[in-house]
Amino acid sequence: MIGSPLRDGFTFLHAADVHLDSPLRGLARYPGAPVDAIRGATRAALRNLVDLALDERVDFLLIAGDLYDGDWKDYNTGLFFVAEMTRLAEQDIPVYVVAGNHDAESTITRRLRLPPNVHLFATSTPETRVHATLALAVHGRGFPRREVTEDLTRDYPAAVAGRFNIGLLHTALTGRDGHAPYAPCSEDGLRTRGYDYWALGHVHQREVVSADPWIVFPGNLQGRHARETGAKGATRVVVEDGAVARVEHVALDEVRWFHCMVDVDGADDLDTVLARVEPALAGAVHDAEGRLAAVRVTLEGACRAHARLRAEHRHLLAECRALAAAHGSALWLETVRVRTRPAQSLDAALARDDAFGGLLRAIHALEGDGALDASGALFTDLRNKLPAELLGAGDGFDPASPAALREVLDDVKALLTERLLAGGGE
Repeated sequence: MIGSPLRDGFTFLHAADVHLDSPLRGLARYPGAPVDAIRGATRAALRNLVDLALDERVDFLLIAGDLYDGDWKDYNTGLFFVAEMTRLAEQDIPVYVVAGNHDAESTITRRLRLPPNVHLFATSTPETRVHATLALAVHGRGFPRREVTEDLTRDYPAAVAGRFNIGLLHTALTGRDGHAPYAPCSEDGLRTRGYDYWALGHVHQREVVSADPWIVFPGNLQGRHARETGAKGATRVVVEDGAVARVEHVALDEVRWFHCMVDVDGADDLDTVLARVEPALAGAVHDAEGRLAAVRVTLEGACRAHARLRAEHRHLLAECRALAAAHGSALWLETVRVRTRPAQSLDAALARDDAFGGLLRAIHALEGDGALDASGALFTDLRNKLPAELLGAGDGFDPASPAALREVLDDVKALLTERLLAGGGE
C-alpha cells in the first residue's frame, strides 16, 4: 500500500568466508580419511545456512566476502550457489553479497547470471541498497582485485536517516593473526559512518569487535582444517524498533575440527598415554553435537615415554586410530603430534665420557651452530623430486626445511638420551 510505514523490526543472518568448494589439499595422504564428507562440508554448510533462513523466515541474508575459494574449477561451483539462492528467491528473501580477496572481480573468470534476489555489490565504488518495505539501508563494496591495501570505507556514504544502516565489508580491520591485512581500517573510522551494524568478513575466528555500534566477524561458515577449530557458522541478528535487540552465533558446520592438547606428564608407558587420549577423543565427539569430529591430538608434558613416543610414532598413531575407531563414523583422527620432553635431565648424559655421550654432544653442537639452517639447501634437490602429496599443504614434510630437520634431530636425541639414561650405552 502506498504510504505504508516501513517496518523497523526484522531478523537477518550475517555469514562470511564460505569458501565454497575449497579443495582441501593433502587429505589423500591420511589413510582412511573421510574425503568426501570433508570436501563436501562447505556445500553442506551453505545448504544449512539456507535451510535456517527458510525455517526462520528471516528477512534477508548478508555474505561478507569469500563466498568462493578462488576461480571455479568448473561451473558446478557457481551452479550450486545459484540453486541455493533460488530457494531463497522463491520465498522472497533478498541476499546482499560483497566480493572478498578469494572471489575478487579479477579472480573469478567464469560468470553465471544470479537470481533476482541476489545483489552483488559493485567493486569500483560503494553502493547503497534501500529496502522497499523495511527501514533498511545496506552499504557495500567488493574487492576489484585480490590484494586491496586501501581503506575502502573512506568512500562509504553517510547513514541514511530513518533507516537501520548496515555496512557490508571484507577487511582485516587493523590486522588479525593469520590473515592478510587487506582493506585496512579502524573501529573509529567505521564509527564515523554512523551505521548501526558492520557486517565484516575475512577473519575466520568469530569476534564481536564492538557493540556500539555492532561490529562483527561471524567467522567462517565451515572449518577447513585443524587450525580452524570449534563451532563455525553465522550470526543471527534481531532488530526491534530500529535497534539491535539480539546478536547470537548459530552453528552451521557439517564437520567440526578439534585440536586436543593431551597432558601426558609423568606417563611411563604407552598404555598410560592411551588412557589419557581416549577421554579427549570422547570429549570431541560430545562437543561435535552430532557432526563428524575431525581431531588432531598433540601430546605434551615431561614423561619417561617421551623417546618411544617419538621413535615409534607409527605405532602410537595406529593405537590412537584404534581408539578413534570405537566411535565409528562420528570421529576421524587426523594425526597425533608428539610435543613431549624427557622426564630425565640431559646433563648427566651430556657429561658422559664415552662414545654415546660424545655423539649426543656433537648433535647438540650441530643444533646450536647454525649448521641446520645451512644444511637445508643440501636437500633442495631431494624435495623437488618428492611427490606433491608428501609435501602437502600445511603439515607436509619438507626435507629442505630447517624446522623439519630439527624435528628429526629431536627424535635422534630422544632415542640416544633414553638409551644412555637407561644404561643402554654400555
